[in-house]
Amino acid sequence: MDFLELLLLMLLAAAAWLWMDSLRARETGIRAAREACSEEGLQLLDETVVIRSLRPARDEDGQLKLRRVYAFEYSDNGDNRRSGSVTMLGQQVEYLHVRPQLYVVPKAPERNDTFH
Repeated sequence: MDFLELLLLMLLAAAAWLWMDSLRARETGIRAAREACSEEGLQLLDETVVIRSLRPARDEDGQLKLRRVYAFEYSDNGDNRRSGSVTMLGQQVEYLHVRPQLYVVPKAPERNDTFH
């Protein structure tokens, strides 16, 4: 086995590791999003998360891990779609963001007064 074959084999092994690690992190992200939506009385739409970002980061102990940001959509009444996100550091949930409920605030009556 020459150097090029060994390098190719190592790259394939690294790609397989990244794929398996990403699947585990994604499943953890889906579970966290599902639980957060359930606790808030929201519906997780499509029952999935989508990766938005992948980059190296250090944890509290200084170890290099992958930080993944996944986006998901949820609904509060079934007729709308709202965006949320879950940030994973390695296999741990670092942040989970579900936007607060949006309320329609009545518009104040318009006044034609001018201030000088």
